[in-house]
Amino acid sequence: MIEFQLTEDQIALQEMAHDFAAGEMRPKAAAYDLGHTFPEDVMRKAFEVGFLTCTIPAEHGGVGLGDLDLAIVSEELAWGCAGLYTTMMANSLAFTPILLFGTDEQKKRFFSPFLKEMAFASYALTEREAGSDTSAIRTTARKDGSDYVINGSKCFITNGGVASLYVVFANSAPEKGPRGLSVFVVPRGTPGVTVGKVEDKFGHRASNTTELFFEDVRIPAANLLGREGLGFIVAMRTFDKTRAAVGAAGVGIARAALEHAVEYSKTRIQFGKPIATFQATAFKLAQMAMDVEAARLVVWRAAWLMDKGKPNRKESAMAKCLGSDVAMRNALEALQIFGGYGYMKDYPIEKLVRDAKLLQIYEGTNEIQRLVIARDVIGPIRSR
Repeated sequence: MIEFQLTEDQIALQEMAHDFAAGEMRPKAAAYDLGHTFPEDVMRKAFEVGFLTCTIPAEHGGVGLGDLDLAIVSEELAWGCAGLYTTMMANSLAFTPILLFGTDEQKKRFFSPFLKEMAFASYALTEREAGSDTSAIRTTARKDGSDYVINGSKCFITNGGVASLYVVFANSAPEKGPRGLSVFVVPRGTPGVTVGKVEDKFGHRASNTTELFFEDVRIPAANLLGREGLGFIVAMRTFDKTRAAVGAAGVGIARAALEHAVEYSKTRIQFGKPIATFQATAFKLAQMAMDVEAARLVVWRAAWLMDKGKPNRKESAMAKCLGSDVAMRNALEALQIFGGYGYMKDYPIEKLVRDAKLLQIYEGTNEIQRLVIARDVIGPIRSR
């Protein structure tokens, strides 16, 4: 039987995340959006309540949230501030390859430090010439005795400048192309690891994004996840698991935009009446509300499928794509409703527009999501 009611535990989780977003994130979002300082105070509190380690399984000392639980939390945190949300949830993204492909020994070894004190991790896949095209990755990992030696660089790495652990995709067999891609866990203090410039971003300015450089970085073979040549599968499986949470973040931004637009339109007087009474405005709000509800259901279904161990590649792509598209549309519609005020930094809408845009780009552009969906929908094509 289909059931749309959250469990009591999920409702409590939702309320806790919402209270944290309202009390700790929103009051400081504008200040940290300036991008001058890292939000250490907010992150310390996020660590204390478990948001930085929420996907580490309970048997390893973490909170052990399921995928639907994570989607619920992600919506609320992104409602509070998308940039702060990204800083928190980058940990979950980096942990996912370890969760999916790490041994019990690796999980214990790599997760333990994050449970003892506030720390951050980074998922290091993207390069200057390798974004959606993972086959273009040029970072290499050469086997040398019982070690691997990594050389190369990464860009646009969330938490890159503050992370103590990097999950690095490198080619251990360049002649095999994407089939030579492997994944390694690299501690920040390893000789040869250098953090490059901090990016000055359009949105999500509360999050730290940097370049990374690896020069003759020697790590033990025990830090290889899975086996050599498994990197492409690790990346795809990781995104299948994490994209629903990105879609949920889009729902959070879209919901925030709707709420701001409703509140403003009920108090903004033009021609002697609140603009909410004008059909042009009311219909915008109605569409925004419909889109929020539709996107949330798509997100929750994708997360539910993952929790049940069912295939969800198409559904995860749909969740990420629809959630982020709705975030962008609602943010722009809210700006239009606010008019000139929406364009000013004194109001929250322009930040929502800037933050929404990145959701359409990271963890696979929405063009890539449509490609994933289209391949599933179309299926094999018989040649005549």
